[in-house]
Amino acid sequence: MPYVAETITKLKRTGPAQIEYYQAVEEVLMSLRPLLDKNPRYRQHNIIDRMVEPERQIMFRVAWIDDKGQVQVNKGYRIEFNSALGPIKGGLRFHPSVYAGIIKFLGFEQVFKNSLTGLAIGGGKGGSDFDPKGKSDNEVMRFCQSFMNELYRHVGPTTDVPAGDIGVGAREIGYMFGQYKRLTGRYEGVFTGKKIGWGGSRGRTEATGYGSVYFAQNMLADRGQSLEGKTCVVSGAGNVAIYTIEKLYQVGAKPVTASDSAGMIHHAQGINLETLKQLKEVEKVSLSEYVKHHADALYTPVAQYPAGRNAVWSVPCDAAFPSATQNELNEADAAVLLQNGCICVSEGANMPSTQGAVDKFLGAGICYGPGKAANAGGVATSQLEMAQNASMVQWTFEEVDTRLRAIMDNIYRNASETAREFGRPGDLVLGANIAGFRKVADAMIDQGVV
Repeated sequence: MPYVAETITKLKRTGPAQIEYYQAVEEVLMSLRPLLDKNPRYRQHNIIDRMVEPERQIMFRVAWIDDKGQVQVNKGYRIEFNSALGPIKGGLRFHPSVYAGIIKFLGFEQVFKNSLTGLAIGGGKGGSDFDPKGKSDNEVMRFCQSFMNELYRHVGPTTDVPAGDIGVGAREIGYMFGQYKRLTGRYEGVFTGKKIGWGGSRGRTEATGYGSVYFAQNMLADRGQSLEGKTCVVSGAGNVAIYTIEKLYQVGAKPVTASDSAGMIHHAQGINLETLKQLKEVEKVSLSEYVKHHADALYTPVAQYPAGRNAVWSVPCDAAFPSATQNELNEADAAVLLQNGCICVSEGANMPSTQGAVDKFLGAGICYGPGKAANAGGVATSQLEMAQNASMVQWTFEEVDTRLRAIMDNIYRNASETAREFGRPGDLVLGANIAGFRKVADAMIDQGVV
């Protein structure tokens, strides 16, 4: 397809060495061919070229002072990708791996994910190569304040509303919100992921994990199956993984794995959620500590993973929930999952499966929920937080969860019906991409060449 090759070539020339971004763009564009063939107006309006270029890219220096009095310098980013459907919405990621290509890939994915929610939000992403791990609260505060000294100019409740992501939780959101308030003199819903006591939404912490399980339930229900009694593997040990595990237990499934950057736990009797929360949410220590509490669990350090693979995906299971980071599940991992009888993959992370892995899943005809659809619960609940802030009310957990469930049901139905419309029933990659793209593209055409 010439338009795909031409677009990727242009992106590589104008934004070199942004591998994850090229991957995300190619994955979306390859699946859009049926729509573009059916409706030539998207090419006539050059929507592809317009959509792969962010509306604006902000890059800035973040200088801060550590506890030893030394000046440290990091890079800060905010990429406001597309506001055709509403204010920019997307998280901030603080992690050493962050660079422009990561932020662009995340922002691009966010456009379609936000579109699929059916809510009035555009897409973007931001962050820094700052690593909060091992830093004191005061160091994190000083960094966040310096970060906001630049970012506050570009965000606002009707323009761009950041949230958290990897490395950015309630602590970091609090420090950034406080600095925004100091600089602007305004107390407004410029961030989501805030603590309950000062504008946060109940259910936000749980939303992405819960949502990925709801999405899996929809996929399985269409085939006359359920998660009840199923053995599940989950990667990660952050919010997404923890609350995926929590919801799996609530629906009668048995999650048996969790992982972090140092290694993985396999607990055949089922991950002890109380221990996992204590280690990761309270003590913030390595998962290697888990075996001290549960002698029947097995800990495998990363150094002992199979060559070129992630050991989490070697554990036999009925369903898999990649909930850690991008490209954590490759083609070889997918082959092992399928050999071991996995019938469902629901992605809690952003683009956790490589293209080779996705092709394996689609070729096998299993239930496969791509991240932009399956993990949209987090940003959906962020928008619900925006709605609560705007009306100065706070909903109950049950109300938020009910709305979240309905949103995930609608995302599945939209992606599934779109896949059938284009002759590819069950292909939720194609369905989600076309459904998300079409809504944004139509709005862009309606709003003119801007």
